[in-house]
Amino acid sequence: MSPVRRRVGHTRSVNGDKRLAALAAAVMLEDGMRVGLGTGSTVRELLPAIAERGLSLRCVATSLRTEEEARRLGLQIESFESLDRLDIAIDGADQIAPDGWLVKGGGGAHTREKIVAAAAERFVVIAAADKLVDRLAPPVPLELLRFGAAATLRSLGEARLRDVPPSPDGNLIVDYLGPVDDPAGLAALLDAKPGVVGHGLFPPQLVSEILVGRDGKVERLALR
Repeated sequence: MSPVRRRVGHTRSVNGDKRLAALAAAVMLEDGMRVGLGTGSTVRELLPAIAERGLSLRCVATSLRTEEEARRLGLQIESFESLDRLDIAIDGADQIAPDGWLVKGGGGAHTREKIVAAAAERFVVIAAADKLVDRLAPPVPLELLRFGAAATLRSLGEARLRDVPPSPDGNLIVDYLGPVDDPAGLAALLDAKPGVVGHGLFPPQLVSEILVGRDGKVERLALR
C-alpha cells in the first residue's frame, strides 16, 4: 500500500474514532439539561449526534463556529449571561496526558472553553486515541490582550504570535513554545502573567471523564 493510501486510511480511522467518542457523550445527555458545547473537529462530530436525539436542551457555545453549526442543526443556543451554571460541558482536546492534564486551544477558543468547563457539574472530554500522549509538549495556546502585546510576548520568552483570526473575544492567539515538564507550575506562571487572558493548560481537577475512541470502541479513561 502506498504512503498516501495509508495516510487516507489513518485519517478515516481517526475520524471514525472521534465520531464514536462523540456518540458516547451524546447519549449521556438528558432532557432539560444545560449543556456547554466546545470547539473543534471532535465537537463537529458531537453536534449532529446531539441533534439526532431530539432533546430539549439549553446550550452555550464557546465559539461562533460552534454556535452557527448548532443553530443550523436546530439546537437551542443561549447567551452564557443567561445561565450561571451548566449540567455538563463536552469538548475535545489537543493533548491528553496520563495524569489527566490537557492541552487545548487549537481552535483559539480555550479561554471560553475553560470558563464553560469550570461552570459545569461535569466536564467530559471526547477524543480519538491519537490525542493521548506520554507527556505534554509545546505548543501551549495562549490568549493575549492586544494592549501591550509586544511587551507581553517579550516577557513570555519562548512564544510566537499565531497567524490566525482573533479569539471569540477579539484577542490575539499566541503559542507558548517553552517546556511543559511541570504543567501545574507553568499554568501558575501563565495565570500570573499580566496580559495573558487565558492559556490552554487544563488541570485534571477540571475533568470529570475522558471518552477515547480507539479501534472502533470507546474507552473511559481512568485518571491517575
